[in-house]
Amino acid sequence: MDDCSEDVIVLAGNPNVGKSIFFNELTGIYVDVSNFPGTTLDISHGYYKGNVVVDTPGVYGVSSFNEEETVARDVIIEADVVLNIVDAAHLERDLFLTQQIIDMGIPVVVALNMMDEAKRQGLRIDVEGLEAELGVPVIGTVATEGQGMDKVKEALFKARTGRSDHKLQRKLKRFNNRVNQPEALLILEDDPDLAEKYGIKFSDEGKNREKIYRRRRKRIDRIINRVVTRRIRRNSLKSRLSRLMVKPLTGIPILLSVLFIIYQVVGVLIAQKVVDFTEGVVLEGIYEPFIRSVVTEFIPVNSILGNILVGEFGLLTMTVTYIFGLLLPLVIGFYFFLSLLEDSGYLPRVATLTDRVLSKLGLNGRAVIPLILGFGCVTMAVITTRLLGSKRERMIATFLLGLAIPCSAQLGVIVGLISPLGFKYLLFYAGIICFVLIAAGVILNWGLSGGSTGLLIDLPPLRVPRLSNVVTKTFTKAQLFIEEAGPIFLLGSLIITLMQINGWLGVIEDAVAPIIVNWLKLPKEMAVVFIMGIVRRDFGVAGLTKLALSPPQTLVALVTATLFVPCIASMMVIFKERNLKETILIWIGSWLSAFGIGGVLAQVLI
Repeated sequence: MDDCSEDVIVLAGNPNVGKSIFFNELTGIYVDVSNFPGTTLDISHGYYKGNVVVDTPGVYGVSSFNEEETVARDVIIEADVVLNIVDAAHLERDLFLTQQIIDMGIPVVVALNMMDEAKRQGLRIDVEGLEAELGVPVIGTVATEGQGMDKVKEALFKARTGRSDHKLQRKLKRFNNRVNQPEALLILEDDPDLAEKYGIKFSDEGKNREKIYRRRRKRIDRIINRVVTRRIRRNSLKSRLSRLMVKPLTGIPILLSVLFIIYQVVGVLIAQKVVDFTEGVVLEGIYEPFIRSVVTEFIPVNSILGNILVGEFGLLTMTVTYIFGLLLPLVIGFYFFLSLLEDSGYLPRVATLTDRVLSKLGLNGRAVIPLILGFGCVTMAVITTRLLGSKRERMIATFLLGLAIPCSAQLGVIVGLISPLGFKYLLFYAGIICFVLIAAGVILNWGLSGGSTGLLIDLPPLRVPRLSNVVTKTFTKAQLFIEEAGPIFLLGSLIITLMQINGWLGVIEDAVAPIIVNWLKLPKEMAVVFIMGIVRRDFGVAGLTKLALSPPQTLVALVTATLFVPCIASMMVIFKERNLKETILIWIGSWLSAFGIGGVLAQVLI
């Protein structure tokens, strides 16, 4: 790779090998995310020393067996250099992809990551020997600690093609002057897409791939035997803790303890103490009076423009206060803990722990990942349902996300409103939402044909999260929240203000009063909360902070608002990921569930 030219550096590796740390190290946090053409997968890309850096989905091989592998294949084929991140503790698994990329004739650098974990497992790896066997630069790293990262950066400019099977290379020569070597290898491995592209068909379809894979596997096994020695070690503390996390008897208390800690920090400390300061003291006490005085110097406060800018739902007052004073601290707190759970390797263990329960809902343990991510952002969580094994599972998970999973900002406001009422109300609220979630899943599992697929998931080693990586992830996601939510909040405030000025807001409040006042037993001003909730769910529930509600009314309002329809952004993504029919069913189902359950609860409690 020429240090002065613009080349394409592609990051490739199996799932859970730490690619995101390498990507952030090379590109920084300012990266672009775009939808890969013809797919629903997002691809991140940035720059390092003038060269384009492209991330790929975690895959076990380059092929077209699923959407992730197809995207990885198409990106890797165009690479000038591949930075292959390998888990040192799982060389038998990861080096298959490494050798396949080498066989494609692409210059490669191997980052042998998690060397510390391999050492803890009693593995001694001859890095120089592995480099000689593969014929490409191999650098031992501990990415979470930053060890070896500088050497990896230097090696990128020394990447080279590695040692390939001579018999395989002779077979590839038949494709000379027809296709390039990466595509030739994949055609030889019976890749249907590329074979069709070039009009090539083999009579023994599938047998070539089996033979090549078998020879590649034997070569990897020989390499492992030469460069890896194993020492028998007693079980480490992390290994014992890992086992405890996936056993129901011990795993459930551990999970509940983790959730309780998150609640204490996000729900009590941030939602009450921090938000009281940022929203009440800084923005409502200092910023809003200042901005009103500035604006009213030039614009009458009762004019249309005055109302739009600094009125009850003003763009420069309420909107700014909600986003930066109320929601942003909660979003930062939630994403900080989510990043901790991701970096520690705990989330896959939660998936294993919850697999049996989720199977009753027509899902498997892998679905816990989008469900947990839904507490960050339902919109993004819907996208991650792609990792589920069947259309049926994706449908169930998407419906549950749209129905009963509050996003981080919404959840923060909910916890902030319900915490002062006492732990009893919090448990009552959580119990109702969990009941709805389970009941909806059971009904969908019963009503939809088919069954859940088995859980196949790698358990990465438990590790101490790297604080700099956690902070980077947290603030990157918080920045994306502002960029996404800001314009939508501004639009929502503008719509509500114009409806208020033209009297439409009052008309709507009067029209839905029989439902809200008589059925839900709430003030008719709740109509504004629901209207804002259609724009943004967190925007809507934030409006509850302005209403004077009794404890039972607060509970009813929060349950109804949680089950209410997903926001516009989520519905657009649901439509993109699913189809119009399923989107409409989710929309209608949310309306019926919210007002049905909320109304029954109101009739009992109020």
